[in-house]
Amino acid sequence: MIKRVSINITERINWFWRLLMTGFCFTLFGVGGLLLSLVWFNLLLVFLRNKNKRCHLARHSISFSFRLFLFLTRKLGVLDYHFNGLDKIRADKGCLIIANHPTLLDYVILASTLPDVDCIVKSALLRNPFVSGVIRSARYLINSDAETLLPVCRERLTSGHNILIFPEGTRTTPGQPISLQRGAANIAVRCECDLRIIHITCSQTMLDKKSKWYQIPPKKPIYTINIGEQLTNENFAVDIENGHAIAARQLNRQLTQLLTPSN
Repeated sequence: MIKRVSINITERINWFWRLLMTGFCFTLFGVGGLLLSLVWFNLLLVFLRNKNKRCHLARHSISFSFRLFLFLTRKLGVLDYHFNGLDKIRADKGCLIIANHPTLLDYVILASTLPDVDCIVKSALLRNPFVSGVIRSARYLINSDAETLLPVCRERLTSGHNILIFPEGTRTTPGQPISLQRGAANIAVRCECDLRIIHITCSQTMLDKKSKWYQIPPKKPIYTINIGEQLTNENFAVDIENGHAIAARQLNRQLTQLLTPSN
């Protein structure tokens, strides 16, 4: 009985510590985003006139800040994470990276290790003062601009850039099957690029679509990021009789299967 009470007290202390450190880390994250937007990116705009070099440095600055944030969350016991197969993705060129989206930190974790990756983001994020400067300085692609999105994607993929997209469009609804928008499949089919599938899991319920930042789990969450094999364009090349639309629908069904977690 004494041992059980001791364990419960230890667990409560650990939970309270993680709650405090979660608040501290996310406060630091917000302040860091504002400082990057208001100070560092404006300095780059003034002193670095070449827009490609400015974008490159901005993206590496973002990646470094994410690595620092994740280092703190790991050291303070807020969460942990590990990659499986990271070397495979670092060799990709001109590839569309497709990932599921269970939690708020998915992009942060991926961008921390892939500093040069392009990213397709929701236009609503441009109204968020903590990330709008990041999006503009990194020259990320906005999904609302349908007329120009596809040609810009084709240009960047052809030049060897990788593009990250979360085809669900938002975080997965807990307890519901994943539902993919067709944008990722359309880009893959029409740009004739290879795909890299990433599957993200979290051992605890944390920062999903229905959770607030302060609703922390009873145990420390552990993220696992599995880098899947590359899906080459030959696997979903367009049949002349069917055309792009049917090929995109077929690919979207295939992606749904690949991104659905196995039981």
